[in-house]
Amino acid sequence: MTRVVALGGGHGTAVTLRAARRYASEITAIVSVADDGGSTGRLREQLDLVALGDLRKCLVALAPEGSVLARAFEHRFADGDLAGHAVGNVVLAGMVEAAGGLVAGIDETAALLSAAGRVLPATIDRVALKALGARGEVNGQVAVSSSGRIELVSLVPPDCAAPDEAIEAIEKADQIVIGPGSLYTSVLAAAAVGRIARTIRCARAQRIYVCNLRPQIPETEGYTVADHVAALERHGIAVDVVLWDPSTGMDVGETARPVIARPLAGPSPLVHDPDRLAAALSELLVSGRGFGHRADRAGIGGVEPRGGVRRGTEKGSGRTKDEPHARSRADVARPHLERATRSDAE
Repeated sequence: MTRVVALGGGHGTAVTLRAARRYASEITAIVSVADDGGSTGRLREQLDLVALGDLRKCLVALAPEGSVLARAFEHRFADGDLAGHAVGNVVLAGMVEAAGGLVAGIDETAALLSAAGRVLPATIDRVALKALGARGEVNGQVAVSSSGRIELVSLVPPDCAAPDEAIEAIEKADQIVIGPGSLYTSVLAAAAVGRIARTIRCARAQRIYVCNLRPQIPETEGYTVADHVAALERHGIAVDVVLWDPSTGMDVGETARPVIARPLAGPSPLVHDPDRLAAALSELLVSGRGFGHRADRAGIGGVEPRGGVRRGTEKGSGRTKDEPHARSRADVARPHLERATRSDAE
C-alpha cells in the first residue's frame, strides 16, 4: 500500500494527481478553496459556499481516462444565466447541498465520476486569501495573483478548520507532494490552514516540493528554485526534497534543501508531463530520501543532475544518512516504480 497526498490547487495539483495514479495505491488531494474569481467566485457569493473550481479540476484528474462525464464537468455554458459556469461547479454545489455537507458532497461527486482517489478541501470554512508584500496588504485571491513581491499569505478567518479526513490522510501518507502550481495563490493558500501546516511538519512521510517550470509573472517574477523553497519555509512548510527541471531556464539559487534535476516538462514547456513526473516521484519513493531525516534539521544540500543528490554523510562511512530508510521503503514502492517506468515507455 503506497499512500500519496497531493497538496495545492487547480491545474498544478491535477497534474500531480495524474502522475500519482501511475504508481500510488491510495491518493488524496488536499485542495485550496480560497479562489474568488470566475464561476467559482460567483457561486461562492450566491450560495455561500467555499470555492469549488479547484476541487472540480482535481476530481476530473482522478476520473477514468476518456470519461465523457469528466469532459462534461469541464464544459462551460456560453449563454444565459449560467454563462461562464462550469458544469462541474454547478453539480458540486448541488451535491454539497443534497449531501448536507462539504466533504460528503465532494465524496458523492467523486463516486459519480468513479474517481481513483479522494479530494478534500484544505478547510471546510469559507475563507479569503490575504497577502502582505511590497504593496502592503492585498485581499482576495484574484488581487493577490496580480501582485508581485509577496512575503506572506494568510487566510481570513485565521482559525479556519481543516477537515479531520485531511489530517488523517497526511498522518498516514508515505509521500506528500507539494505543488506544482501558483506558489502563493494555490500551494500556500492550501498550506496556510494552520492545522494542515502543523501536520505536514510532523509527518512521517517523504515531503517533496515539485517546483514550477517557470516563475509566474507577476506573482513570482524573478524567483529561483531557492526563492520558492524559502517562501514555503516562511509559511512553516519544510520539505525533504525538491524536484526541478533545469531545461526551462529557472536558476536553482542557494538552498540547503536537496534539489534533484529531472526532465519534467511536457510538450508545452509550461506544463509538467504526468508520465515524467510519475517516474521521478516513484523513484524518490523507492530511494527513501527524506524518510527519518527531517529537512528542517538538514544541513547540506545541493544539486545533482542524475542518479542522486548531495547530502550530508555520516562521518567516516561514506554512507548517506538516509540509506537504511531507502531500503525499507523500496519494498513498498518498487512495483509502482516499475508501473510508472512502463508508462513512460508506452
